[in-house]
Order: sequence, then C-alpha cells, then structure tokens
Amino acid sequence: MAWALKLPLADEVIESGLVQDFDASLSGIGQELGAGAYSMSDVLALPIFKQEESNLPPESENKILPFQYVLCAATSPAVKLHDETLTYLNQGQSYEIRMLDNRKMGELPEIDGKMVKSIIRVVFHDRRLQYTEHQQLEGWRWNRPGDRILDLDIPMSVGVVDPRANPTQLNTVEFLWDPSKRTSVFIQVHCISTEFTMRKHGGEKGVPFRIQIDTFKENEAGEYTEHLHSASCQFKVFKPKGADRKQKTDREKMEKRAPQEKEKYQSSYETTILTECSPWPEVTYVNNSPSPSFNSSHNSFPMTHALQSHSLIIMCSEKFHMPLYSILPFTDVIQICGPADGIRLFNALKGRVVRPRLTIYVCQESQQQTREQHQKHENGDGSGNTFFVYHAIYLDELTAVELTEKLAQLFSISPRQISQIFKQGPTGIHVLVSDEMIQNFQDETCFVLDTMKAETNDGYHIILK
Repeated sequence: MAWALKLPLADEVIESGLVQDFDASLSGIGQELGAGAYSMSDVLALPIFKQEESNLPPESENKILPFQYVLCAATSPAVKLHDETLTYLNQGQSYEIRMLDNRKMGELPEIDGKMVKSIIRVVFHDRRLQYTEHQQLEGWRWNRPGDRILDLDIPMSVGVVDPRANPTQLNTVEFLWDPSKRTSVFIQVHCISTEFTMRKHGGEKGVPFRIQIDTFKENEAGEYTEHLHSASCQFKVFKPKGADRKQKTDREKMEKRAPQEKEKYQSSYETTILTECSPWPEVTYVNNSPSPSFNSSHNSFPMTHALQSHSLIIMCSEKFHMPLYSILPFTDVIQICGPADGIRLFNALKGRVVRPRLTIYVCQESQQQTREQHQKHENGDGSGNTFFVYHAIYLDELTAVELTEKLAQLFSISPRQISQIFKQGPTGIHVLVSDEMIQNFQDETCFVLDTMKAETNDGYHIILK
C-alpha cells in the first residue's frame, strides 16, 4: 500500500543539495552510528516519503502520525499499484528499523523526556495461518529447538534500552527508547517463508509475514500499557542471498514488460515504510513472569520445554475453544514433554473444560403451540404459567455449517436434509443466516424453530423466530 505524507511548507522547500547529500549518505547508515538525533527535515525529503496517493479515507489523508518506522530493505517492483508493498529479507541478516519521532510541536507533551516501549512482532499475513499461529510456532519450535524466530542485534542497535524477550514468544521482542534521541533497532528473522508452506511436490511459494510495531507510554502506575501507535508491513524471508536473487528476478521481469504494463506497478524504493494499523491483541500467557533480558546469546532463556509446551497448548485451546487434548495427540505430548510429564499433562488437559463461544436456546414451534393449546384447554381462559422445553446448542466455530449440523442432531435428521436456515426479521421477512450473522448473535439468545418444506428437494427450511 503506497503512502503519501502531506509535508509542511518548510519541508517542501528544502534545498536540493541537502537532499542529494542525504541520499548519498544512505549507504553508510548503520555502519557509523553516532549519538545524534535524526533530522526529520532530511528524512521527510527522501523520495520514499513521496509515494503515490493511497486509498486512505479522507479523514486520514492529512493525519500526521506521532511516530514512523522505516525498515531499511528495498520494496519489490513486482507489486501492483494500490496493493500493499512487499519486501524481501534474508534469513539471519541484520536489518535496521529507524524509529522516528514524527510529532508536531506540542503533541503528546506527556512523553517529553520520557521513555516509550515498543514491541516488535513477526506474525503471519494470511488469515488462515493467523488462526493457527500458536500451533505453527510450536511446530517450528519442535523442529528448531533453542532457536528464536525474531532476535535483536544488540551491538548494532542504537538508543535501545532494556531489550527483552519472553521465551514463550519466539516471534516477539520489546525495548524502551527515547523519542527525542536517535534510535535504530536491528532485527534478525531466523525462519524462512517456505517453512510454513504445505509441502507437496516442491517449489511451493513461501508464505508472507508481517512485521508489526506497537508503541506504548507509561500509565500512572509506571506500566507501559497506554497505546500510542502501531504500524506494520508485509515481507517474505528467503535463505541467505535468496532475497537479493528474488529482488533481481522481479526487477528483470519488470524491465521486460511493455511501458503501459509498467505503469500498473509500483516503483521499488530503497526502504520500506511501515503503515498504520490496529494494535496487536494482547494474549494472556500462563507464565506471567517478567521477560528475561537479552545477553550475549539468544539461546539463554531459562525455561523447561514442558512448561513452554503446556503454556502454548492451553493458549491454543482457549483461543480456538477446542478440547485441549484434541490439539495435540497423546504421542505428540509424550514426545514434547517426555513420558512422565507428558502423561500427567495429557491427563490434566483432557479433564479441562473449555467454555463454548456461543450458546443459544431453541424450542420447536410445534411443541410450543401444542403446549399453549393444552394450557388453554386446562385453564379455560388460557391464564396460568406456560412451561416450554428449550434445548441448548453450543457453538464453537460460529458458522452456518456448524449450526446446521447441531440442528440436524436436534431433529435426528441428516444435515443434508436442511436446505437453508433463515432468521425472521422485521415485518416477518426471512433473512438467510450467514457466518457473519451467527458471529453477531448475543450469547444465550432464545429462538423458536419453525420448519418449512423446501420446494426444490426433499429437504427442509428452518426459520429462527
């Protein structure tokens, strides 16, 4: 996704000589790191900040964000206009991320002279893999014991204070920094995109990742929990030198395209600007002990493998609302934790009950009508308490397919016999029940079920009233 920053008038008239001198010095950034602060005038004059207009809503076009994060790696030229940028990285290579203070005069005065905390994550770009993130990371941990997905290169970083990493979060690092001072953090990504691809015949494309940075300020209790800004970008990781070859291949392909075809693609920029996004949702971990600080080796975090596995399995279960013992087979738990701990852990997980994501109560309309008529017959005028039997339906996946299966069990029929499920809406209209509608049902809602013969087959339509 291309970005266009509205520059102040003073920045638009920066002398061209200053810009050229700054551009010429880019290749040396990261080799000679001093203690001075970045000049925002110089940085904002770079061509990378004058990319094409984006599809941001009108209220966001003139918005100046408090911080800006710039990854010093080139974007691919093989990305179409208005699509998000894509960057290629080499496995294990150190890449600089410049942490820039972009505040206007007088903005966020409460952080003047104070530290802020930033959390950097490497996460999946594809929604399918996001849903199984912890399982994917646990599988990677099993194949690469002792390794981390994301590391900080401390000797090369500048302005980074108190860097930390939690051993249960292989893809996350955090640190403090002073926005008024020059800050550059160098990261290393140790996984490659093809490690998370379903291998079939070889040659499959690697999955894209995202780098996301969330920045927080201190609250009154001295905890860094008040969100300030979040931004992310899309990237892929290749084996050493693979990113350079991929970038060259993309460039050669674009050079062979006709001029009118080239106009449909973005230009390649020497750096990647992380674009604003929503903050990453926090996950409550079983082990709430403080994150260990970095030292000379990234393999020095003390924690037993069994406890790591226990924590991750419980997180997976709570996230996906699945029985814990169904996430990993008994044999896998034994392999991860060893015979003694594995047996104890598996038995404990098997007895743990996970609350369903949604509960609804249903009653068949025919039963309700029969009971109402019977009640009126007994009471004469229909007065008195009416007693109806409702059945509880527990949903975990929150899909129309799951609801169809549960209703089929209730009616003792095959799910294929249920053609459609409708919800009675205003003025008696019938609204087709979709996954999105089910996800917006209130918990413990009561429905009366009516059935209607389908016209095209031998199935039935079910109406929720």
